[in-house]
Amino acid sequence: MPIPGRALLALACVAALTACSSAPAAEEPPLTTTTTTPPTTTTTAKSLVDGLAGMPPVSDPHDVYADAGVNMVQDAVKQDKPLVYVPHSGSGDVWVIDPATFQVVAKYPAGKELQHVVPSYDMRTLYATDDEGDHLLPFDPRTGQPGKQIPVIDPYNMYFTPDGKFAISVAERMRKLVWYDPHTWQKHDETAVPDCAGIDHADFSPDGRTAVFTCEFAGRVAVVDIASHRLLRMIDMPQRHTVMGPQDIKLAPDGSVYYIADSDANGLWVLDGAATKVLRFIPTGGGAHGIYLSRDAKQLYVTNRHEGSISVLDSYTGAVQAKWRIPGGGSPDMGNVTADGSQLWLSGRYDKAIYVLSTKDGSLLKKIPAGNQPHGLCVWPLPGRYSLGHTGITR
Repeated sequence: MPIPGRALLALACVAALTACSSAPAAEEPPLTTTTTTPPTTTTTAKSLVDGLAGMPPVSDPHDVYADAGVNMVQDAVKQDKPLVYVPHSGSGDVWVIDPATFQVVAKYPAGKELQHVVPSYDMRTLYATDDEGDHLLPFDPRTGQPGKQIPVIDPYNMYFTPDGKFAISVAERMRKLVWYDPHTWQKHDETAVPDCAGIDHADFSPDGRTAVFTCEFAGRVAVVDIASHRLLRMIDMPQRHTVMGPQDIKLAPDGSVYYIADSDANGLWVLDGAATKVLRFIPTGGGAHGIYLSRDAKQLYVTNRHEGSISVLDSYTGAVQAKWRIPGGGSPDMGNVTADGSQLWLSGRYDKAIYVLSTKDGSLLKKIPAGNQPHGLCVWPLPGRYSLGHTGITR
């Protein structure tokens, strides 16, 4: 985690079952923004229109992930080495695993506190984010080799705007977003989010015009306008958990809702697609944390980190379909689904392990020993036309 000692504090709170809390931050009035609407582009009779200028067209409005389906890997990406990159928050290194043999094939010292390995917008570079060291370590997916460090302010997490114009460093400890040119890594501007303590994960609307960022230590989310880089509004969860509150977030395939994992609530809040209000709550399991989509986008996999399980939900309705329990327990955290859709790879944040599960029935295919606090691992290659960041949100 980005604040020294934060992981130990969170673990201590979980172990002691203590209701840690902090005072809610004062909320500022919503900011209004005026944007210039670009000419609309119609892709099909039912296509979304009036999207962010420069964003690839949405080919299926019922499924924004339609171009990231089973084995829909770009030709250039097909040439990359099939590898899994595992960043470690505790030991500051990146381990590389061969998914064919489940063997660790390389270990690279990478910094102080590695959080996530993030595919670039064009999917030609993978960035290991080091929030304590204030830098990125790029990896060439063609070779699996690291390059030279890139100075970036507090990159706990990293996202790319749907038009590819900006990289967004999610500066958690500083409560702000830092916008960069993703080619030169020159800073463009910043968006302050003072009432979003613990800002960390995000997802984007189907039209690419807004993003919703979760505020783990404030029990709320921040809605940001992509064109102007301005904070539009804050939305409180019905119950504001401020120790391990809202964490991962994922847009439903049809854009109707956002699912927000709240660890302390042990489930998902459901935010309306316009990002204006919370509609309901879905219980999943102890310590709901990460959210991933099946390759056909019909199912959501929710990692319940404190109880060692994964809940399987219908991605359109939110209906719970199954629960997979890791034999012997564990702490499933972050990861992704393989290009062929057959495996779900997850880091075991608090038990130094990587889990590989079958998406057919949730059976554990392999448990791989890892280093200290494996976090946002990246499975490569992935399908899709472009990456929005995190551990591989592709569309």
